[in-house]
Amino acid sequence: MATRQPRLRPEIRVAASGAELEGHYRVRHQVFVEEQAIFTGDDRDQWDGTAIHAVAVLGPLVVGAVRLYRLDESGLWQGDRLAVLPEARRMRPGGELVRFAVKTAGEHGGTRMVAHVQEANVAFFQHLGWSRLGPIVDHHGIPHQRVDIPLSGADEVSDTSYHWALGG
Repeated sequence: MATRQPRLRPEIRVAASGAELEGHYRVRHQVFVEEQAIFTGDDRDQWDGTAIHAVAVLGPLVVGAVRLYRLDESGLWQGDRLAVLPEARRMRPGGELVRFAVKTAGEHGGTRMVAHVQEANVAFFQHLGWSRLGPIVDHHGIPHQRVDIPLSGADEVSDTSYHWALGG
């Protein structure tokens, strides 16, 4: 009888060093520039200067990334650039990165988070408690859906799916 090996799970955290931040950018580059060809050259923009850069780390390697940043003083946050290396996708760190972004923005006083997700990933985000906002739009040449989720900083979180989004 074969013994089942425990599933490896990356650790999700804010990039803790210059090397981890470079790993974050490397993952994004591999996914958005090389694999999906959404950007030419680089995907970095003005938001990277103020964003919180989260990583999925497996041993010494960064295998996933997401960034989040405050959009305005009302508590609105943006989550974007969710990327996982192809060889790490079987470990499913994407959901954990999204949950981490939601939790972190709430801890920073956020009341709501928005994101533009590729149309093919809408069901994944809905499973995590996010809701569709408006129509499908073209974003960098690919159909995207705007989605949102209430955060723990909200005065009233009436959507019970919020707790599901945090894994509760």
